Order: sequence, then C-alpha cells, then structure tokens
Amino acid sequence: MRRCKTSVLTAVYCLGTLLAAVPPAAAQFRDVEPGGIRLGESRELGYRAGVVIQAVGGACKGIVGYVPVPNEWPEQDVQIAAEEVSPEVKVSYEMVEGTVKLMLVRIPLLEAGKEAKATFTYKIRRRQILPPADTTQFVIPDPKKLDRRLSAYLGKSPFIEVGDRKIAALAKQLGADRSTAWQRVEAIYDYVRENVEHKKIVYRRGTCRGAVAALNERQGNHEDITCLFIAICRAAGIPARTVWVPEHCYAEFCLLDTQGKAHWFPCNPAGARAFGEMPELKPILQKGDRFVPPWDRREVQRYMTEYLTGAQFPGAGQPVVRFIREQVEQF
Repeated sequence: MRRCKTSVLTAVYCLGTLLAAVPPAAAQFRDVEPGGIRLGESRELGYRAGVVIQAVGGACKGIVGYVPVPNEWPEQDVQIAAEEVSPEVKVSYEMVEGTVKLMLVRIPLLEAGKEAKATFTYKIRRRQILPPADTTQFVIPDPKKLDRRLSAYLGKSPFIEVGDRKIAALAKQLGADRSTAWQRVEAIYDYVRENVEHKKIVYRRGTCRGAVAALNERQGNHEDITCLFIAICRAAGIPARTVWVPEHCYAEFCLLDTQGKAHWFPCNPAGARAFGEMPELKPILQKGDRFVPPWDRREVQRYMTEYLTGAQFPGAGQPVVRFIREQVEQF
C-alpha cells in the first residue's frame, strides 16, 4: 500500500506563550555528579504537547504521528500531570539519538468527520545549574578514545560548519595559551561574544543562517551565535551541542575529569553572560542539533520536528492535524 505524507498541514507552535512569574522554590544546592555541575534553585513549570487530528472529506487509515515531548535531564524532572487520549489512539515512545523523546501516535482508522487527540500536560521541575567547584581538573577528551555518543558532537550539523577554514584556524588559535581546558573553552566563548553582535533577526527562509554567516558578517541571532560557538569548540576537539528552550537556545560543552568521566556544562553565547552555569529556568525541549528522523533516514534535522503520515486508498479523506507545544499555567 502506498503511503501519503502529511508533514504539517496545520501546525501550532505555541512557543511564545510565557508563564506568569512563579517564585523559585527554596534553594537546594547539591552535586549532580561528583566534580561536575551543581543544582541550585528550582521552579515548577507546566507544558502541554500532543496532536489533534480530524478526518476531513472521508475516513483516514493508518495514521502515524510523531511528537517530540519533554525529556528528563539531571537539571529537569518531568511528570505527566494530565492527559487526553481518544479511544482509537495508541500511544508509545521512542528515543532519537539518545536525547529526544518522541511520542508515537497510531490511529488504525479515523472515521469521516471524527476528531482524535493525544495531548499530555507535563509538570516540569527545572533547576538552575551552578558551575563546578573546581574547574582546574578538567581536560579536553582525546577524540580517538571517545565513544560514538560523544564523538557525534565533534562532527558537522546543519548550520554548524565545523570544516570551514576560518573556523578551523580560530579553533587552533583561541585559548592555545591558556593553562586549563576550562579557560580554553572560555576563550572561545569570550571571542564569540566580543566579535559577533547579537541581534534579534528573523530571516526570510528561517531563523538560522549558521556559524559561517555569523563569523563573516559579525552579527547574528541567538541561533547563529550558538552555532558559531559550537562549531569552534568541535573544531578544537571539544564536544558541544545545542540546548533548546522556548524562544531561545544555548550551548553545552563536554570535558573529562581526572577519572576520565565526561561532564556537560552549559553556557549562553547570546544574551546574558553565563559560562559553566545556567540561571535560566525555562523548560528544556531538546538537546542536540543533528537528528535523523525515524520516518526518513535520508533526512537530517537541526531540530526534531513533528510529523504525520497515513495510508492512501480510494475514497480516503484528508487528515487535518494540529500539533501542540505550549507552556501552560495550570497543570
């Protein structure tokens, strides 16, 4: 049976809905891992994700939808607070690249004019990240000894042009005279912040132009600047990746401690200065910037998107889909 693909017929990305101010919980400082990041104040947030599908013009069969949902991290706990799942919907989950949690929605048959939904409201406890107590212990990992999970964060990603000659030259130069790995990464961070002007730019064909454009034009939005920091880090042999939160993204870089254990540390290349720490308390949506979606192994995505597909047959209707991603005040 042939398949018909419905990428995003009707999509709602409610990333701009801000929560009302919620006072942080009492500070509880503790180590996540010995020698690594520490956790500070926390805040409870509400987040809703899912999909609503309507069969228009006839019945729809074999519907499969993919929806990224919040995942747990050392600095983020996630619990389901409420759910709305129609009887004809089957829900399961899978991980992509070990960092993105995908909700799979399967509907064998949706009768003409009917609506089906699978929406979940999550209670998220997000904690501030504090810098490690001792930054002198860390070293840059040997690329030849990294496992696949970490070595993936040394290669190129969409808009993160690691192989560019100017970026490679900067990777050799920046921080070369510093005595510790931490100071070397901070030299890269400071260079990007001091040499690329942060502007709230919305481009005609998308929200990102990438690392090379930011370096050449000396300006960019938060995605461009984050791409540049990550690209220079990777070219210098330092694993780095993107962290996505509503209306923003920042970076994480990876160093090893004296025992050879890997630790991820956040930094904010664009906006308020934050290196090795993250005071911001927005929910983490995804981590990473190179994803091969399960529905098309030939595609590479910078940010994992929603997707819907269904079976094509005589007299079939059209599934009209509304994807939901929004912060909520009640959960």
